[in-house]
Amino acid sequence: MNKYTNLAKNTLVFAIGNFGSKILVILLTRLYSNNINPADSSTKELLEITANFLLPIFTFSMSEAVIRYGLDRKYKKREVFTTSMILNFTGLVLMFLLFPAIRRIPFLNFVDGYSMQLLVYVCTSSIRSLCSQFLRARGRVKLYAFDGVLATLTLFIFNVVFISNMKMGVKGFMLSVILSDACSALFIFFVSDMKRYTGIKYFNRKLAKSMLKFAVPLIPTVIMWVITGFSDRLFIRYMKSNVVQLGEDAAGIYGYATKIPNLISMISTIFFQAWNMSAIQENNSRDRSKFYEKVYTAYEAILFIASALLIAGTKIITPLLVSDKKFSEYGDVYVYTPILVVAVLFMCLDQFLSSIYTATKHTTNSFWTSFVASIANIVLNYFLIPVWGIQGASIATFLSYYLCFWVRIIDARYYIHFRFNGVRSIVNTTFILLMCVFIAKTPKLYGLWITLLLILILIINYKALLLTVNKFAMRFTGRIRNARPLRK
Repeated sequence: MNKYTNLAKNTLVFAIGNFGSKILVILLTRLYSNNINPADSSTKELLEITANFLLPIFTFSMSEAVIRYGLDRKYKKREVFTTSMILNFTGLVLMFLLFPAIRRIPFLNFVDGYSMQLLVYVCTSSIRSLCSQFLRARGRVKLYAFDGVLATLTLFIFNVVFISNMKMGVKGFMLSVILSDACSALFIFFVSDMKRYTGIKYFNRKLAKSMLKFAVPLIPTVIMWVITGFSDRLFIRYMKSNVVQLGEDAAGIYGYATKIPNLISMISTIFFQAWNMSAIQENNSRDRSKFYEKVYTAYEAILFIASALLIAGTKIITPLLVSDKKFSEYGDVYVYTPILVVAVLFMCLDQFLSSIYTATKHTTNSFWTSFVASIANIVLNYFLIPVWGIQGASIATFLSYYLCFWVRIIDARYYIHFRFNGVRSIVNTTFILLMCVFIAKTPKLYGLWITLLLILILIINYKALLLTVNKFAMRFTGRIRNARPLRK
């Protein structure tokens, strides 16, 4: 199958499979804002981030390794899955042994009362992630997409039962995620007959060393991205300021301000699931540079257009997702959303560039480039949050992702070179940041200025998007014309 057709087909499958689940996630955001106060929302967000922090450390990032090695024809899939599963379980045992020491870290006091739930949360999430990634490695993308819908549906049902009906708050949320992930892992394991890929005889020590060599540099990489989100909330929650309001409530508001930008992340995730597979499979192709160039150009154009549209509609969309009827503090969420949309935009571009490191097995570069961004984020948070509060955290997040983008766009193209229009990127960024300023400051005729900037962004990006879409369409229609007609 042609590489463009394959990417388009997989993207379509993931889009269909993820559409329903993304709608349910939006409904969950409203359910949380109606039933959990800002302070408890902050605790919920921090527990999620802590779980995401522990996951790569104590699973050795095996979910990343299983997709990379599983798609590579040089390795036997039974050995890949069994070896990764054994390494995964070894790490989880280590987590249980070390957790009493981890709990003593001073700024992790919010874990009190949720320790066992947090540990089980990490276990079920890691097992589900490993099983679902192996589905992709086997090419079972339709089942993978269906499981995504099923997992979100069960999460929604459990949240309604435990949070809306039983009023269990944060504990209800944790229990919902645990049960949803457990149901998903069991569904994948039995429906896709994972049993035939498991067995101690399939464990390969040489492969284990190779997978660890690939995955271990990804551990600090993932941790750095988690720290970027973690430090924002910790600084807002624990810092003191005579200029702006900080504390648990402010951290909760910031958490909901990140929900709207996640709509961009959802779009990106659907594409990236398909793209990551194509990047690995086409790593040795002769025209991979041209392939990267066309896909990146279209991807960047889609992200800027989608982000500009989302920023323009922030004041309309925010009340639909975040209710302020019960907790009036949520009424200001829209002010902090636009700059976070731009931050997520560049996070998505950073993720695209990381696929080069994954495909070429230069995962150490993924680490040091994300390390630069994380250090920048912490330093910027320290100086900006006491002065600008929640908005300071938003700006710090954007600047750190933007810095990472420029470091990676220079470094990653040493391994897979493709043409990049830097001037267009800077102009796009300038216009979209001006939109953010107008939303936050709301000057006279701000609606007119936002509309003009939106039109300019559409003009700049539609041609690049159109050229690549035509390329995909030509490949797809050509494949249909060349197909043999069915015999009557």
